[in-house]
Amino acid sequence: MGKPSARPAVSGDPEKVLIGTRGSQLALYQAGSIKTQLEHLYSGLKVELVKIKTTGDKITDVPLAKVGGKGLFVKEIEEALLRGEIDLAVHSMKDVPVTLPAGLHLSAITRREDPRDVLISRKAKSFRDLPQGGILGTSSLRRQAQLRHLRPDLRIQPLRGNLDTRLRKLDEGAMAAIVLAAAGVKRLGWEDRITEYLDPSVSLPAIGQGALGLECRVEDARINALLAPLNHADSSRCVRAERAFLMRLSGGCQVPIAAHARLEGEEILLDGLVAGVEGKRVIRDRIRGHWTKGEAMGIELAERLLSKGAAAILNEIDQAGANEPAPP
Repeated sequence: MGKPSARPAVSGDPEKVLIGTRGSQLALYQAGSIKTQLEHLYSGLKVELVKIKTTGDKITDVPLAKVGGKGLFVKEIEEALLRGEIDLAVHSMKDVPVTLPAGLHLSAITRREDPRDVLISRKAKSFRDLPQGGILGTSSLRRQAQLRHLRPDLRIQPLRGNLDTRLRKLDEGAMAAIVLAAAGVKRLGWEDRITEYLDPSVSLPAIGQGALGLECRVEDARINALLAPLNHADSSRCVRAERAFLMRLSGGCQVPIAAHARLEGEEILLDGLVAGVEGKRVIRDRIRGHWTKGEAMGIELAERLLSKGAAAILNEIDQAGANEPAPP
């Protein structure tokens, strides 16, 4: 279980594949890795990267929760897919909304990199060693709520931008530490900057964190066949269980929701969390079951959290958002 699919039989001699991607250093690295894999699998195939600027890339001075959430990083790329300007898109799965446009689907989910969050600090040796009242950089409500729950003394400073931009802001001395996804830091070769890998009991990861999603048109048989070997079955099962959890909660970047699934033999162990924005209330639970029931487990876990008080938290956040003025 978990091995990539066998190489498919692709009719004809496909000459070119156009991959749509954001233009950030990390996005280009990730799309480039898919390009390399496809060219290795199919001799003679020409793969080109097409950089597309998304709304999320254009708005860098406002927290995502205030401008629409994770769909901001995929909307323009999906529109290019639907227009036939590109053949497939490479996304960080944590950026992909649970509902996709009609005609598009996730053809493959790649082998997952480390899904954890990491702390990067100039002086502290760990999260618990951060100075009293220290400034922690993150624009993720999920991270903010969980870390404030454990350290209400910390001051959270919004932190947007590419990874190199965030690291530069830390080095300039304005913050005691920043929190990032381990996967991106490792993919760009900056692993030596990591101060501490945060255990999921401290910071439960974002849905899909660490995995890449390959999105294409449902009816494009050629591209679907080309992508089949890149699907990692175990990673796909875990990510789809997490996304089912998120879909039942109807959440996004505007709500502190987290989930992490992992395989233990034939079973999936799924942790889920819903928190208040300020971190005073954190509702968490776990479910275990056979991997064939992963998506049903995600829904069941969401139902459990809703019955334990998550519904009230989500309603409060929705009402607060409705009363908040739109950003300029």
